[in-house]
Amino acid sequence: MSIKSYDAGCYDVAVIGGGHAGIEAALASARLGCKTVMFTVTLDWIGNMPCNPSIGGTAKGHLVRELDALGGEMGKAADKHTLQSRMLNLGKGPAVHSLRAQIDRRAYSEYMKHTVELQKGLDVKQCEITDVYKDGDNWHCVSLLGADFTAKAVIIATGTFLGGRIYVGEVNYASGPDGSFPATALSESLKKLGIPLRRFKTGTPARVARDSIDFSGLEVQPGDEHTVPFSFSTKQDPQNKVVCHISYTNDETKRVILENIDRSPLYAGEIEGVGPRYCPSIEDKIVRFADKKRHQFFIEPCGENTEEMYLQGLSSSLPEEVQIELYKTIDCLKDIKIMRNAYAIEYDCVDPLFLKATLEMKELDGLYGAGQFNGSSGYEEAAAQGLIAGINAALKIKGEEPLVLSRASSYIGTLIDDLVTKGCMDPYRMMTSRSEYRLLLRQDNADERLMPIGYKIGLVSEEAYNDFRLRCSLKEQEIERVKSTFLGPNEELNRLLEEKGTAQMTTGMRLSDLIKRPQLGYDMLAPFDKERPELPYSVREKVEVEIKYEGYITRQQAQVNEMLRLESRQIPQDINYDSIKGLRLEAIEKLKKIKPANIGQASRISGVSPADVSVLLIYLSK
Repeated sequence: MSIKSYDAGCYDVAVIGGGHAGIEAALASARLGCKTVMFTVTLDWIGNMPCNPSIGGTAKGHLVRELDALGGEMGKAADKHTLQSRMLNLGKGPAVHSLRAQIDRRAYSEYMKHTVELQKGLDVKQCEITDVYKDGDNWHCVSLLGADFTAKAVIIATGTFLGGRIYVGEVNYASGPDGSFPATALSESLKKLGIPLRRFKTGTPARVARDSIDFSGLEVQPGDEHTVPFSFSTKQDPQNKVVCHISYTNDETKRVILENIDRSPLYAGEIEGVGPRYCPSIEDKIVRFADKKRHQFFIEPCGENTEEMYLQGLSSSLPEEVQIELYKTIDCLKDIKIMRNAYAIEYDCVDPLFLKATLEMKELDGLYGAGQFNGSSGYEEAAAQGLIAGINAALKIKGEEPLVLSRASSYIGTLIDDLVTKGCMDPYRMMTSRSEYRLLLRQDNADERLMPIGYKIGLVSEEAYNDFRLRCSLKEQEIERVKSTFLGPNEELNRLLEEKGTAQMTTGMRLSDLIKRPQLGYDMLAPFDKERPELPYSVREKVEVEIKYEGYITRQQAQVNEMLRLESRQIPQDINYDSIKGLRLEAIEKLKKIKPANIGQASRISGVSPADVSVLLIYLSK
């Protein structure tokens, strides 16, 4: 039976989805002065964390810092609801230091729900959008109940809801994450628009009752003694309220899984979606790493006011009774009580090669994609794309130039460039190794790289920007002071140098030269630096990194300058690649499909060789 639609209102921007991508997109659009509406299938789970109740992690912590520097909300929300904070990879160089925080998922969701509700110029609506089409200059978003919302731009941020299907052993059914309603009809509507959709898959572990876990003998994983926030505007460092625990599977766990592997929908061929390469299920790990004796997993709390515990590293789509059996093979889980079973979820997403670097669709003016809809995985990757999509939709409506972040500017720029230039065959996960400029793209300097951009756009307040300028001034003054300060040899300082295994002083040295020694650091030398001013940790951290790695930073900046030279060579969008003599057939095919905006982007396309780039440069110079 057809339902008669009715006019439900006109907007500048409509955002479909209330997850991490949808939130940042809607807030950015509204804060830039556009009348915005955000649709979600349930108001109760805006900003839900259906998988791991944490924010940040390796490279993901960089994304959150960058989001914050541009004026996003995720970092502020995470700081307010941190249960445990840890800086990862401290044993390695500063380029890979990444903040990760265990989060109270219910409190985080409530904060985000209230934030979007309070945002001026943003309407929040619970409904399922079943149809999207364009009529003239306006897009129409039609709900299941017939409400017809019109907008100048639409952002699709459907997460794992689009065509969502849950798998637990032999049982499968249409569903969104955490038992919520899926968005089923919208997939067909998008296909009618010519959008190339495909199926991806992800999974999540069981949630179990705290009182059914034997914590005695488990390895405790505490938070850091000195914590730091995600947001540059957070004045008080987060407090550690909980500890996490570490345990391992064993041979018996492996036996149970292998004896029931044919009941896994992943191995029975029932799941057609491609799963994440870097976050496999426990049955996938057992099969792929057959020689490994055991696999580590973490027991993490889901919140302060819940007894649910999350078993990170044990995601599965095996039947529920097999899940119970395999958990009980582990000593600490012998009396386990499952509160929510593990499951796999399959969903529809777009081929990101269909998107421009602005996250607008190439053939569909005013239609944008963000988050897992674009083929990525993770809350942080989703939020980053949501922010950029929201900014660009608003800038387009206001008649202003779009925001495209380069690979040299940010991990956000790297993430989007990877998606729209290289595509992805499985859910894309950000890692520090994906950036060729990671020494420049540290989390400590995200504000210096991006806050001027956020301020210019209008998402960073005057107060936050003035605080940023003060930090920059303090850093520059301190670096200058440290480089001009000399320390003479003395018994106490030489004793420290001997303890740290580095050469003792016989003559005076610049303080900066001592800091550059691998065994020493800025704070370590504080007792011998009598003129040192009181500075916040964020400033001291930058001073040390920039002095210690000065030579490497200079070298990498030269590489960036060369890349920016290529990025400045724009390629006309109406260029006829077939007419360019010297281009290989594979290069012509890839260039016509991806339509790179500049030579830099063209050089990163798989199938376009350096020789092809040279041919393009010669052609453009003529």
